[in-house]
Amino acid sequence: MNFSELFNQTQSLVRFSPDGNYLANCVSYKVIIRAVETLQILRLYTCMDAVQSLEWSSDSQFLLCAMYKRGLVQVWSVEQPDWTCKIDEGSAGLIHAQWSPDGRHVLTTASFNLRITVWSLVNKSISYIRYIKNSKDCLSFSSSGKYLAVGESRKCKDFISVFDVESWQLLKLFETDTEDLSGIKWSPDSRVICAWEHCLCTFKAYDWALGVKRIEWSPASQFLAVGSYDQKVRVLNYITWKSISEFSHTPSVNTNDAVVFEEVNAAAKVNATLESTKKPSELFSTQSKYQICETPLELPFVKPDPQKPNPKIGISWLAFSSDNRYLATIDDSMKSALHIWTMKTLSLFVIIKQLEPIKCARWNPRLCRLAYCCGNNKIYLWAPSGAVSVQIPLASLFHTHSLRWHPDGGSLVLASKEQMC
Repeated sequence: MNFSELFNQTQSLVRFSPDGNYLANCVSYKVIIRAVETLQILRLYTCMDAVQSLEWSSDSQFLLCAMYKRGLVQVWSVEQPDWTCKIDEGSAGLIHAQWSPDGRHVLTTASFNLRITVWSLVNKSISYIRYIKNSKDCLSFSSSGKYLAVGESRKCKDFISVFDVESWQLLKLFETDTEDLSGIKWSPDSRVICAWEHCLCTFKAYDWALGVKRIEWSPASQFLAVGSYDQKVRVLNYITWKSISEFSHTPSVNTNDAVVFEEVNAAAKVNATLESTKKPSELFSTQSKYQICETPLELPFVKPDPQKPNPKIGISWLAFSSDNRYLATIDDSMKSALHIWTMKTLSLFVIIKQLEPIKCARWNPRLCRLAYCCGNNKIYLWAPSGAVSVQIPLASLFHTHSLRWHPDGGSLVLASKEQMC
């Protein structure tokens, strides 16, 4: 594994372009675009304030920079550096901004979710969408890019509106059987819209006394995984919408069917001839490796404090591998444990026990490979063949807090609080 030199960045705003040719990052109010192959700077733009959100258009031709504190959005062109676009929401404020799938419209959400404004970069036309409940989770484009589903609240009732993206005209409006709609999501085949609510009461259509926290479609739309506050993931068949399996997350592991990888510290060997050239922090840095543990065993468990608001409990992250073979999950009360389930037998396949809480995890977009980090100077990889811990041979203070795969799955960008590689 090869590592580049370190580059400055802020707020982990580092993004590969969809075509894989460019890497964009922000340093306060400056936006830097590099060539992926050489990491040479191709474009340097200066925004009007510190950038808080960064997003590429689908064709990798434009870059959206949102400055929520100023209520501004600036759009930059890669091929035409002199072309500029500024969107000012003014007194309405700005809490969210994103591209439409065609890469020629920008959707901005005003403060308090008052409205969504659709701005055209082609003819400068403006369209409005009202009654939005939550611009972050109640806004979903179909994978085909033809439709937009919006979760709405009309006369104290929940609705879903479906718009034609080409004309932005309303195609369908129907009421949902939810009391407080929290999110919606299209299936990958654009045939089904799933809606859920973050409630701690009986879930509609299923006799579950739970609150839905996360949902994820499998790449082929065969399964819908629902992560809940009761520390379970339920896998639904999208034809009958019945639960075909439940994956429970408990601190006690007592199964012989799953492999348990445990991270352990291994003291780094110090070469006496290099003592004069290395810093003390580098000389005594710790390395780690994995060992296979026997069951039964106990996973580190943090009991939530009922006296504090928003207790950390339940499934905080779940994602399917690109080949649809595995589902990886993380529970909030066991942040240092990563569970991997096999969809072939609908059972637990691997548990990875880390020394520190997992900060970020992402599947490779092309291969069955999972990368994750724990806020230290290491990067971790898992594949069906095993798990590996790789120490980052850069400055000892570079601690990885987030990561992203290149679209072709051949490289990763790692980000600490102020740097990237």
